[in-house]
Amino acid sequence: MPANLPPEAKAKLAKYSEAKTPEEKIRALEEFLSAVPKHKGTENIRLWARRRLAELREEAEARRARRGGGGPRIFIERAGAGQVVLLGPPNSGKSSLLARVTNANPEIAPYPFSTQQPTPGMLDYKDIQFQLVDTPPLLLDQPSSPINNRVIGLARNANAVALVIGLDNPDPARTLVRLIEFLSERGVVITKSRGLVRIRRDRSVNGVKITGHGRMIGFTEDDLRRLLSQYRIYNAVVEIEGDVTLDDVEDAIFTTRVYKPAVIILNKSDVKGSREKAGEAVKAAPPDVPVLVVSTATGEGLDKLGEVLFNILEIIRVYTKQPNKEPDPDPLILEKGATVIEAARRIHKDLVKRFRYAKVWGPSAKYPGQRVGGDHVLMDGDIIEIHAY
Repeated sequence: MPANLPPEAKAKLAKYSEAKTPEEKIRALEEFLSAVPKHKGTENIRLWARRRLAELREEAEARRARRGGGGPRIFIERAGAGQVVLLGPPNSGKSSLLARVTNANPEIAPYPFSTQQPTPGMLDYKDIQFQLVDTPPLLLDQPSSPINNRVIGLARNANAVALVIGLDNPDPARTLVRLIEFLSERGVVITKSRGLVRIRRDRSVNGVKITGHGRMIGFTEDDLRRLLSQYRIYNAVVEIEGDVTLDDVEDAIFTTRVYKPAVIILNKSDVKGSREKAGEAVKAAPPDVPVLVVSTATGEGLDKLGEVLFNILEIIRVYTKQPNKEPDPDPLILEKGATVIEAARRIHKDLVKRFRYAKVWGPSAKYPGQRVGGDHVLMDGDIIEIHAY
């Protein structure tokens, strides 16, 4: 996407980055487009700007509708141990999947576009629940469709995504590759193998601070700072993950990319010829993204969904107990690698200030009831008893 933009265009783009409201961003992008020269080197950035303009105009219209008491409900509030948005082209079986594994009753029809609004449902897994959200189909052949903008918004807000492809599709492998590209073009990345850059403006930071575990390929920190200064970014935190180039940094100035853990669900394994198609689709999938071959008609493979979601979200269940009492059956949901003090903070922020020690039973304890400090790293299935002043 990055292009050799004239100084005037870079200044306009900086104005867009500094804008706060959708209306301000719209005006800034319109000015930016008027300043960008039209040639092959700027095709991608002009396409991005036009697409972003369409999204912002729709967002502004939705805000006006909400203020007036109307308009559809676009976003779904997160619930459970994690929100997982179902994404896919028409007739991939997302609604059937939701109905089969949750308590939801979405409209299911043998024709496309039966799903008009996002529909949530809860998937039980052991003693926790995951929130699955059915969405209108993504229109891969109509990139500027307002439907796509709404669905991408749902994906960006979710904890994870599930890409659902029907094996009755003429070429599931090709559709999967296009779907992954489609998401990436709109800033949703499902594989960690690609480098990611996040730029957060922060006036409290003295200059540009570079964080993360990534590698800068073909450029130096001075090159990065010079580039940011061209866009009037002088105080910021730049987080780098994976292998990134200077083009990736410039891309991140105006396109916010987010990584979303993902699972690929190849549905309709009961249809004729599905096995061969599934094999080709598995080969086309990113190596670090799990693939499930399922049938919502027969239930094949669906019993593995909860475990896969638990793993890709990288969470743990920690049970709390009071002295001489049984553990609470409803666990705390924490990120993998969380410590005792983080568990205490989740229970109540004041508990951190009064924390003395904790007792731990379970996988992370050397022996039952081990006394530990706040920096003790917890594991899935642990039971903790916190003692405070």
